[in-house]
Amino acid sequence: MIKPFRIDIPQADLDDLATRLVRIRWPDELPDAGWDYGIPLHRVKALAEHWRTSYDWREHEALLNQHAHFTTTIDGQHLHFLHQRSPEPDALPLILTHGWPGSFVEFLDVIGPLTDPRAHGGDPAQAFHLVIPSIPGFGLSGPTLQRGWDVHRIARAWAELMHRLGYDHYGAQGGDWGAAISRALGATAPDHVVGVHLNFLPTPPPPGAVPELSTADLARLDRTRHYLAHRPGYHVLQSTHPQTLAYALTDSPAGQLAWIAEKFTEWSDPASSISDDRLLTNVMLYWLTATAGSSARIYHDSPAGPLPCPTPIGVAVFAHDIILPVRPIAERTYHVTHWSEFDSGGHFPALETPTTFVDDVRAFFHDLR
Repeated sequence: MIKPFRIDIPQADLDDLATRLVRIRWPDELPDAGWDYGIPLHRVKALAEHWRTSYDWREHEALLNQHAHFTTTIDGQHLHFLHQRSPEPDALPLILTHGWPGSFVEFLDVIGPLTDPRAHGGDPAQAFHLVIPSIPGFGLSGPTLQRGWDVHRIARAWAELMHRLGYDHYGAQGGDWGAAISRALGATAPDHVVGVHLNFLPTPPPPGAVPELSTADLARLDRTRHYLAHRPGYHVLQSTHPQTLAYALTDSPAGQLAWIAEKFTEWSDPASSISDDRLLTNVMLYWLTATAGSSARIYHDSPAGPLPCPTPIGVAVFAHDIILPVRPIAERTYHVTHWSEFDSGGHFPALETPTTFVDDVRAFFHDLR
């Protein structure tokens, strides 16, 4: 059963947060440390002060509730999603999947242009019906109640969700974990998924001989090798001890804020302008639902390794992402029919460069409708 849903956080939860923000116990910091040891103290203090004195959750809650929210239960798990239908009757259904440390908030600026291009100066033939779930364990779909919510299980849940919504043929799009889930969805429901658009695609060095690569591709491959050999601390902790980490992040708003804000800064284009309010709304979805730990479990439960996908693949490469894919290696595994390179944007392109993101999604699915 699918039920309409409205976000309505109890005032007691907001009062508790306000009290905690007043009583933050700050760590020390080495002089001139910069980013060498993590996100600087002055940045977190500034964000926390804005959170405490200026940020208005009720205002942003009302903005979120302007969209059509729903809940359902699939495979025993409570699931939240947005379902925004296009006014164009022949629109292509498209499921958008976020990653960590993101949420459905990443897609707020692209909902209008994708569902109603006519109202945004676009071609109505390029319209989409959008389904935007919160990943099990994340925010309003959390916490998970069982082990094993890996990308394959999530993909099966997505296929069931689209079936319940009456969509037989649809596209998928994702970045970060959303990219892995979208590829798994293409493999799970190849007769229903017309294509998968990705804005993140790791291409680790393949076994055996590496195809002839350009200098730029060799540099990307070296960057990927270095990333895989020196996995960041957040990745190690979330994939090995998510429960231990959860105590600190669930009890301290400053801890949850710093954990997420660091990644939004490091993984974004330095020239992008993600507002502090949008960042804090994203943080609030983790804080208010106490899902720091359950959202990290996907790192623990999802197996490493390639994710074959038989559907057409479109790849949008944004210059400031964590790692950049190598096309000749990607084409060894995937049926790549669309590849775009952009000089701007990072790991959160729907937030950072929404117009570019929308244009590329439209371009990939143009011939797949």
